[in-house]
Amino acid sequence: MSNIAAFLYLVSGVLFILALRGLSHPATSRRGNLYGMTGMGIAIATTLVLATPSFGGLVLIILGLAIGGGAGAYIARVIPMTSMPQLVAGFHSLVGLAAVLVAAAALYTPSSFGIGAIGTIHHEARIEMAIGAAIGALTFTGSIIAFLKLDGRMSGKPILLPNRHAINAALLALIVFFIAGLAVSESHFDFWAIVALALALGLLLIVPIGGADMPVVVSMLNSYSGWAAAGIGFTLGNLALIITGALVGSSGAILSYIMCKGMNRSFISVILGGFGGETAFNGADNSDKTVKLGSAEDAAYLMANASKVIIVPGYGMAVAQAQHALREMADKLKENGVDVKYAIHPVAGRMPGHMNVLLAEANVPYDEVFELEDINSEFAQADVAYVIGANDVTNPAARDDKTSPIYGMPILDVDRAKTCLFVKRSLGSGYAGIDNTLFYKDGTMMLLGDAKKMTEEIVKAVNG
Repeated sequence: MSNIAAFLYLVSGVLFILALRGLSHPATSRRGNLYGMTGMGIAIATTLVLATPSFGGLVLIILGLAIGGGAGAYIARVIPMTSMPQLVAGFHSLVGLAAVLVAAAALYTPSSFGIGAIGTIHHEARIEMAIGAAIGALTFTGSIIAFLKLDGRMSGKPILLPNRHAINAALLALIVFFIAGLAVSESHFDFWAIVALALALGLLLIVPIGGADMPVVVSMLNSYSGWAAAGIGFTLGNLALIITGALVGSSGAILSYIMCKGMNRSFISVILGGFGGETAFNGADNSDKTVKLGSAEDAAYLMANASKVIIVPGYGMAVAQAQHALREMADKLKENGVDVKYAIHPVAGRMPGHMNVLLAEANVPYDEVFELEDINSEFAQADVAYVIGANDVTNPAARDDKTSPIYGMPILDVDRAKTCLFVKRSLGSGYAGIDNTLFYKDGTMMLLGDAKKMTEEIVKAVNG
């Protein structure tokens, strides 16, 4: 039986790897999701068969699966795509909490987990449960803070506590101290001290991180949740949990690196926090700057008579739910013989792949969507760049102004198109809190208003 279980867990692991492979591109994402669901189904079924619980235990397991699965299915059906970043953060918090609860159960009933008896838990199991609980607790509170920031229930501005780095270092040192204590003494006090300190550390790590770094935070917490699951997998002796946790942890870490590269920031600088927040305006004196304002009719005329249009979606598109109207506009332009492409910045939106998901929801053809490095050189040949709600990722200050806090961040060179049409509610700064110099360039026309309504008006004007 154990050999069969190991084989089935291996099959699950292979399916999880194929799932990650499939999720790397929108065209294969559905297949990737199918692989992942199949692998998880096999892993759960195998674990249930191995557990051979009593009838009462089986009823509790099925009840738990029904409650959790039902809640997950309902949330997945009703959640709007604009709320996907905070949903992901919320799910990460549940993974962290589950790791803490499993570690606590192993501490109080070790015989049920095959790791010894009370007072004589295997030393390696004590270390594994301590590390799993610590990472899980940190993930729990960190994800809650990320959820609150992303959902607008907490300011996106970095909250900088005095001596925060010294406090975090002291908390980390105490966690290591109590992990060593638990490994030696199996003290319940040490275990709960680890949990309490890790909860505090998770809160203090994420609170000072500003809104501009939120895409990195989401992928980083994803990585933490994976390592928490892997740690508990060792405690439970569950191969599938170890494989899954390691895959999630490593892929989240790699994604965090990609996000940092896309922002030209180091991972350490993100963890140290203090950059980016929601502001109405950054306080700069723009009284001597002029802005060219346009209408939907102006935009329709320019794009209908263009040979090439590049569309740049951002979080403003997500908030306005404008992706369907945008796709309709693109279809109308293509009917007029206009070459239409979409340009995606790696940190556009508030989670990795946010824009790709929204465009896929609107059935935008995958072969029209390009990443920054593949399309940036084409802006110089474009007649129109249509920026819909993207702010920081199009700010020329990141390329031209060495004094700017975002200097060095790769941007989409929309200002190099003949005309840049910029759809935005106001002239306010983006999530990073930095004024966008693109607004005041000669080739830029600002289309102030709701992104969805503005795009729908452009469609009507093109039809007219």
